[in-house]
Amino acid sequence: MSLKAKAAIAQGNGNFIIDTIELGNPQSDEIVVRVKAAGLCHTDHDSLSWGKSIVLGHEGAGIVEKVGDAVTNFKPGDRVILNWATPCMKCFQCQEGNQHICENNSPVTAGANGYTPGHAHLEGTKWNRNPIERSFNIGTISEYTLVKESACVKLESDMPMPSASIISCGVMTGYGSVVNSAQLSTGSSAVVLGTGGVGLNVIQGARISGASKIIAIDINSKRLEMAKQFGATHTILADKNDNGLMQAADQVKNLTDGRGADYAFECTAVPALGAAPLAMIRNAGTAVQVSGIEQEITIDMNSFEWDKIYINTLYGKSRPQIDFPKLVSLYDKGDLLLDEMITRTYPLHNLQQAFDDMLAGKNAKGVIVFD
Repeated sequence: MSLKAKAAIAQGNGNFIIDTIELGNPQSDEIVVRVKAAGLCHTDHDSLSWGKSIVLGHEGAGIVEKVGDAVTNFKPGDRVILNWATPCMKCFQCQEGNQHICENNSPVTAGANGYTPGHAHLEGTKWNRNPIERSFNIGTISEYTLVKESACVKLESDMPMPSASIISCGVMTGYGSVVNSAQLSTGSSAVVLGTGGVGLNVIQGARISGASKIIAIDINSKRLEMAKQFGATHTILADKNDNGLMQAADQVKNLTDGRGADYAFECTAVPALGAAPLAMIRNAGTAVQVSGIEQEITIDMNSFEWDKIYINTLYGKSRPQIDFPKLVSLYDKGDLLLDEMITRTYPLHNLQQAFDDMLAGKNAKGVIVFD
């Protein structure tokens, strides 16, 4: 028996509509999830202009509604976090421990010629009687979604669903970039460029890892105040006209004995700042490009002198079944702040307002909630 749901559907031309989709019964390895909350980020806004119709949303949490006959780890009523980078556990990258760049299932990296974001494996979701793709194979801005079992991680916690929903991209990306990708050392110094949702979670990752100095840089003074709440020990209010943030880099050096920081994390998604973290770190330091810049940029190789490392990481090297429970445990202990990160929640019919607030920089994190 099919199931109908209200969902946000991108039109491919920069616009979206709220309309009804139809979900079929789950196949053997599939699960129908009743979505309770869906985090919102800039990628969701970008997906409005991908040139095709898709069900929006790639962060979310909810309750299992139905399971396929081969699903053994989940049952109706289970609370779950939805994960967009679903591993197959069989390909070369999964066997290497790189589940986030699975060669078979990743909506970002799979396939010899790359994978169009939002490409769907499933035919079980329809709009106007035609199959419709779901953003990053999960499409969370919908009352219900049909996903592979591997897209679900059991939530063994009483945390609020809005807080759980943001784990599956922004929190994992920020925290994982520090802990999994950079492997930040206790007692080291870190610089965070950009203090939006991802940047705040980089700050949290650095704090939890024991960084002795965490320097937050932003052009928004209100965001810098919030950065302090999440663990920043120092803040630098950047000038919009500071080309490449070179003046800010001088301030960083003044705060780090003239050498530069041990680590620097770019979280702005501004292509012109792609090389900026290299100016913030000491010789043999590590720069991490967190925000997913894909545009062509020019880098002066002098910026790499000497022995500097530049990492272009994806999704904090997430291993969902391992990392998500760790994040939940840190939340339950009070070490990882998630409730405090959610500036505002919105019903589905106020999605446009949620996008507007996000683009205006009003929210650390906005979340769509479903009754």
